[in-house]
Parts: sequence; structure tokens; C-alpha cells
Amino acid sequence: MSKALPGPLQELVDQFSSFPGVGPKSALRMAMTLLKWPEDRARTLGQRIIQLRDSLCICSQCRTLSDSDPCSICSDANRDTGQLCIVAEWDSVLSMEEIGFFRGKYFVLGGLLSPLEGVSSQNLEIDALRQRLAQGDISEVILALGTIMEAENTGSFLRSLLEKEFSGISLTRLAQGIPLGAELKYIDRDTLRQSLEYRQSF
Repeated sequence: MSKALPGPLQELVDQFSSFPGVGPKSALRMAMTLLKWPEDRARTLGQRIIQLRDSLCICSQCRTLSDSDPCSICSDANRDTGQLCIVAEWDSVLSMEEIGFFRGKYFVLGGLLSPLEGVSSQNLEIDALRQRLAQGDISEVILALGTIMEAENTGSFLRSLLEKEFSGISLTRLAQGIPLGAELKYIDRDTLRQSLEYRQSF
């Protein structure tokens, strides 16, 4: 980026550039757009960002982002407490909820095993998952992790965990329709619903 930019503007551009998919030129356009906004609108955006961090929490039951603990899904008495769908990140919960088919509950691992990137089981919410399964109300764990290599490795790790510590819980995973190498959050609704409906033993 040009050294001619004023310092505060350059700092904002650098911040925007750190967002996924945002390059320096797009970041500059975003910053310039903010400068064109009325002052009260720009200040409102800044307050919303601060409030976002202050008002959100992690649900103690499923580890997803929420504005309450437990979250609205975990506290919903109409959900099936016997089914626990395990996803890598909280935005996958949004994808699952969009299809309106799954009526069980969720657990967010906080990522996938990736030794090459230094992500081990200690970096994931494995202890919290153990605590959740130990409550004794889960009869089926559904893996909704995608089909990338890290998802397969994580699935194998979880299968081993269940076999050793929770042998009474059945383990399934999403079935047909998900292409190899796909992340769950990028799958269309119909394919995701079909994969959930025809899930397979793992």
C-alpha cells in the first residue's frame, strides 16, 4: 500500500486486509467508504463491534457462540437430547440449522486435527466433549466435519475416543452427496439435508 496514506488510514486498511478474502485494494475501498459515511453512522459501527465482543459468550454445553449460556438450542426443551452433532466451527451450526431438518443438539470442536499446522487434540474442545458425553443422555453422535483430510483424521480420533470411553454411543457421519475435499459450511442445503438423512455408521 502507498506510503502516501495518512497513518490512521493506513492502520485501518491494514486491519481490513487481515480479513479473509480482503486484499489491500478492497481494504482501502472499505476504509474510504467509512470516511464518506456520516460521523454518527461510522461511530455506530464502531460501537457495534465493541458490543459484539462484550455481549457474546461461549455456550458451556455446546461451545458455540451465543448471547446467552446455555444457548437457545441447548435450552430448547423440544430438541432431541439423544442426538449430538459434532461440527468443527460454530458457523457449521448455522449451516445445519438453515436446512431445518436436524432436531438434535450440537457440539463445536473449535477446529480440526492438523499436525502440520500444529493443531493437536489439546487445541480442541476434547475435554469439554468428554464432559458432555459423560452426562449420559447421548445415544448417537453424528460427525458433520466435512470430507477434507483433517476432517477424516479428526473423525478417526473421535471414533477411537468413543470406542474406548463411551462404547454405548453409536457413531455416524454424513453420507452421500458431499464431494471429497469439501467443508461443511460450503455445502448447499439440499445436499446437506440428504447427507444428514442418509447418514452412515462410522
